[in-house]
Amino acid sequence: MAKVLCVLYPDPVTGFPPAYARDSIPLIESYPNGQSLPSPHAIDFTPGELLGSVSGELGLRTFLEAAGHTLVVTSDKEGPDSEFERELPDADVVISQPFWPAYLTPERLAKAERLSLAITAGIGSDHVDLATAIERGITVAEVTYSNSIGVAEHTVMQVLALVRDYIPQYEIVIGGGWNIADAVSRSYDLEGMEVGVFAAGRIGRAVIERLAPFGVKLHYNDRYRLPADVEERYGLTFHDDIRSLVKEVDVLTVHAPLTEETRGLIDDELLASMRRGSYIVNPARGAIADRDAVVRALESGRLAGYAGDVWAPQPAPADHPWRSMPHHGMTPHTSGTSLAGQARYAAGVREILESWFAGRAIRPEYLIVEGGAYAGTGAHSYQAK
Repeated sequence: MAKVLCVLYPDPVTGFPPAYARDSIPLIESYPNGQSLPSPHAIDFTPGELLGSVSGELGLRTFLEAAGHTLVVTSDKEGPDSEFERELPDADVVISQPFWPAYLTPERLAKAERLSLAITAGIGSDHVDLATAIERGITVAEVTYSNSIGVAEHTVMQVLALVRDYIPQYEIVIGGGWNIADAVSRSYDLEGMEVGVFAAGRIGRAVIERLAPFGVKLHYNDRYRLPADVEERYGLTFHDDIRSLVKEVDVLTVHAPLTEETRGLIDDELLASMRRGSYIVNPARGAIADRDAVVRALESGRLAGYAGDVWAPQPAPADHPWRSMPHHGMTPHTSGTSLAGQARYAAGVREILESWFAGRAIRPEYLIVEGGAYAGTGAHSYQAK
C-alpha cells in the first residue's frame, strides 16, 4: 500500500465554506482542442466545492483509504521542521499545486527514497527539479488543460484592468470619492493597441482568441509556429524571438513554462527595449521576470503597469516588492484555481492515481517525465527543440 503526501493551501481564514455563491458550475464536455476532460472511474466530491485547500483534500480520502492507502494532507511545507519535510522520506506519491507549491528540490528528492510519482494538481511542474526526477526515474505528471481557459480569462481581465486603470477607480469608490479626473488620468482604450503573446500554447492561444474581438493588433512568438490559417484568422504577426516581439507591442502577455532559457528573461535590457508606457501581464511563472527590474521599470515609467498572479517564491513574503510597487494588479496565484478549475484538476489527479495504482499507462498529455526522460507534454514544453 502507498503513502500519498498531499500539500494544499490553507483553508479560508473564516473557516471552510458552509455554502457557496452558486448552486452549481457549468458542465464543460471537452476542451477547445478536442481533448477529453479528466475521466476517473468515480469522484467523491461535488463539483463547485472548495477542493484545493486542506479540508477539501482534492476529494481523495475516501478513494485512497478504501483501497488501503494512506493519505497525509498538509499546508505546512516550509523549512526542515515542516510536516511536509517530516512526511516526505517514506512517501510514495507527492501531490502539490502550483498555487502553493511543495518544492521538490534535489536535496528533498534525495531524502525521498520511496518517491515514484509526483503529481501537479493543475498545470506547471517546475516546482519539481525535473533533472533529478529524470535521473531518479520518478514519474512527474500534471493535469494538462484543466485550468488553461481559466488562466486565459484571468489574463484578459488583468489586461483590461491595467489598460483601463480599473483598480484605482474602484478604490476611489470604496473611499467615497468621485474625482473623475483622477480616475481617468491613466485610463486608455485597449482598442487599436498592439498586443504580443509570448508562447502561444493552450493558454496563449486562448488569450489570442479572446482578445481578438477587442480590435487589437496581435503579435506572437512561440517555439512552434501556428498554422497559416490560424495566423490569418486572427491577423497574427509572428516574431522569431521575444526581443523582436516586445519592441512592437503596447501589451505583452507571458505564457511560457519556466526553464533555464526563460528564467529571468524579462530583465532590464528587455524592458528598456519596450515602448514607454507598455503593460505586461504574466500569469506563467514569476521567475520569468527579474523581480527588481520590473519594480525599476514601473518606478521609472518605462512600464505603465504590471500584473499577473505568479511570484517567486510562492507564497510571496509580506515584504515582496511586487506587493507595493506602483501601478500593479497582482493576485496571489488564483487564476488557475477557480472552483470550476478545482473540479477538473481534482478529477484529473484521481484519474492519474487510478491509472498508477492499476498499472495502466497515464495518458500522454498528463506526462512531464516518465522512464528517465521527458515524455508527453513535457517533451513538447520543457525539452530543447
